[in-house]
Amino acid sequence: MNAVELKNITKRFARVVANNNVDLIVRRGEIHAVVGENGAGKTTLMRILYGMIKPDSGKIFINERAVNINDPSDAISLGLGMVHQHFMLIPVFTVTENVILGMEPTKGAYIDYKTAKEKVKEISTKYGLEIDPDLKIEQLPIGIQERVEILKLLYRGADILILDEPTAVLTPRETKELFKIMRSLKEQGKTIILITHKLDEVLEISDRVTVMRQGRSVGVLETEKTTKEEIAELMVGRPVLFEVQKGKANPGEIILELKNVCAGSQRRQSTLKDVSLTVRSGEIHGIAGVEGNGQTELVEVITGLRKIKSGEILFRGLSIANESPRKIFELGIAHVPEDRQKFGLVLDFTLYENLILGLHYRKPFSSACALNFRRIFKEAEDLIYNYDIRPRDYTLPARNLSGGNQQKLIMAREMNKHPQLLVASHPTRGVDIGGIEFIHKKLIEARDKGAGILLVSADLSELLSLCDRISVIYNGIIVGTFQPGELNEFQLGLLMTGGTQG
Repeated sequence: MNAVELKNITKRFARVVANNNVDLIVRRGEIHAVVGENGAGKTTLMRILYGMIKPDSGKIFINERAVNINDPSDAISLGLGMVHQHFMLIPVFTVTENVILGMEPTKGAYIDYKTAKEKVKEISTKYGLEIDPDLKIEQLPIGIQERVEILKLLYRGADILILDEPTAVLTPRETKELFKIMRSLKEQGKTIILITHKLDEVLEISDRVTVMRQGRSVGVLETEKTTKEEIAELMVGRPVLFEVQKGKANPGEIILELKNVCAGSQRRQSTLKDVSLTVRSGEIHGIAGVEGNGQTELVEVITGLRKIKSGEILFRGLSIANESPRKIFELGIAHVPEDRQKFGLVLDFTLYENLILGLHYRKPFSSACALNFRRIFKEAEDLIYNYDIRPRDYTLPARNLSGGNQQKLIMAREMNKHPQLLVASHPTRGVDIGGIEFIHKKLIEARDKGAGILLVSADLSELLSLCDRISVIYNGIIVGTFQPGELNEFQLGLLMTGGTQG
């Protein structure tokens, strides 16, 4: 029996056709992956299914019954639930308060928190989620926050779960734990639709996979009968290189040096404690660590977004500790932030406005009294083409792009500054396989032209294949610096969680 069937779904946004007569069939009790390049229409299709967007045409069937889904409340009543790529939790609320929000059980005129907590604990135990209902969201690592989002759906009675890029911010260990939960949900009769760019994960967890390209469904594959290469070629329309192609690095002088840097944080576990490291011109220096162990603070002290308590930060011998972000940028440091929507873009600005942020007050984009829009539009056109940002319309607001295309927009802007040092946090997060290949190529090109790159990534295979050196950060301390060939993913994962290389 089919849990979900979408027939001839079409959705247009102005001149862009996001979904073009798309068909999707998801069988009851299966884990069905939906993959495709950034902008292929995956998230739009899921938002239509969840009632967040109305299709221009097409039909939706749930459990083989034709339905009209006008908003998420209709979807929830039909047994659907969605975990979005950017979590929708209230940090200062407890797990229980987040889970029951909008569906609070009452006792007289008051919310019955005792009953609510018992139900949350019951569901958590039943599906192996193992979450303390009394903890506040801000106290939880990102992997547990993801479980809270799933718990919210189960509390609302969801039988069909839509997970949009659920492993994008998870460590390998957290991903394995999530997959264990997904298998438990499947065994207990739940149906899961998984949107992801990670093809190894598709092969590991899904039963079938639908491939989308340029707004259309171009194939449905049985997972155990296909390969990563076949899926990628269907996604991109050409063979894709999975190995990072790079020559040997030729590191030059030290351009960034941190000496015994200490910095505070709202979360005690994220403070930096006597951090010392160097980045040389012509090298990619990776930072590996479980989220919440100081990577964010490390990037922020280098880019001027956080004050240090003690220590030194030198860029080409010049102290930049506690300087303003603008001064640091003007010295030749660019920054790809970890949260593209909060810190990387002004979502209501157009693509061309976002592409000149940080350069808008300089020639050739402005003179003493006015912006040079002809030059700005030409630059935006070129960058959008060169970085394959879709749709190719520089007048669109940035919020209209898919997450991966937003990431490519930021990469285009920061690389266009021709930095001497690029500080990049998760530059391929949420990016499709073709986009990852492209971004890796750009990073290596910058390295080979003499730029130093500090790369923070949760993708251990990316760090091992791309970096010339890797430092591991745990509890705010650099616990070691290694050449990629000196350790494997397992050993790296152990160091990230406080173990030894062993």
